[in-house]
Amino acid sequence: MARIIVVILSVILIGLITWWFFGKRKVIGVEATIANGKQSASVIVNGGYNPSTIVLKQGVPAKLTFNRKDASSCLEKVVFPNFGINDFLPQNQDHTVEIDTSKAGEYEFACVMNMFHGKVVVK
Repeated sequence: MARIIVVILSVILIGLITWWFFGKRKVIGVEATIANGKQSASVIVNGGYNPSTIVLKQGVPAKLTFNRKDASSCLEKVVFPNFGINDFLPQNQDHTVEIDTSKAGEYEFACVMNMFHGKVVVK
């Protein structure tokens, strides 16, 4: 009887671990603020990107302001491969990145080591 309980608990634990690491979670994007015909959003860089998903309106000029709190060398650059952006983020300072919103789509960004990820959604 004890073996059956151990097997059942093991299967449940394996299922939870699989769901945690591989399960699809819905990530809610933060919409950029639009003012004077321009849109902007702020991203705090501290052990990752917060928010990690930013929603932009297509055709409206956009700027993302990154502020890196984390001293890690991995997060000292932000890379947008689709836009050819590879910018240094000074620690505890704002750094603005201009995003091309001419085409709708999802555009990923990451740290220089590709360990931390974020996404810009242009609608």
